[in-house]
Amino acid sequence: MKKSVFYSSKSAFLLFFLLLCSFSAFSQNTSNDSQQNGSDFWQYVRYGGGLGLSFGNGIFSATVAPSAIYDFNNQFSAGIALNYTYFNDDDFFKSTIVGGSFIGLFNPLPEIQLSSEFEYMHVSRNFNDPIFEDDNYWQPAVFFGIGYTTDVITVGVRYNVLHDDEKSIYADALVPFVRVYF
Repeated sequence: MKKSVFYSSKSAFLLFFLLLCSFSAFSQNTSNDSQQNGSDFWQYVRYGGGLGLSFGNGIFSATVAPSAIYDFNNQFSAGIALNYTYFNDDDFFKSTIVGGSFIGLFNPLPEIQLSSEFEYMHVSRNFNDPIFEDDNYWQPAVFFGIGYTTDVITVGVRYNVLHDDEKSIYADALVPFVRVYF
């Protein structure tokens, strides 16, 4: 039986995520000081996200995407993100995209960041033309990325191994990104 690209991509993501979890398990602080003073969990949490706004020629788009990550140590972080996007093209359709993602980050060097991310979005498209049928569907994405980090900002590119030209919310499998965590 021939294995699909989805199966091998899914396996690669699962392996990377399990490795990330196993490495981070060794990085936990077990000193008596932290146990006596209570949990210091929140001091290792960083917040960030993205805001987007675009408009012109009958097109409007707005995105709100908050996120939080937990720093296990100087190299490993993991977290979650939420996403809400509204898109309106007066001539063609309106779309609402709602979902979330899990992200794992690894910094082999302070300036280099490797990432893996599982994203799951619900897409609702309502077309203005009766020729097209309205769409409501869930769209998964698995990204592997690399970026350059300076202080709290990371700029890079990520690749969606599950990209589908018909259903994906991204125009291409290769997606640039800017991450900011405080």
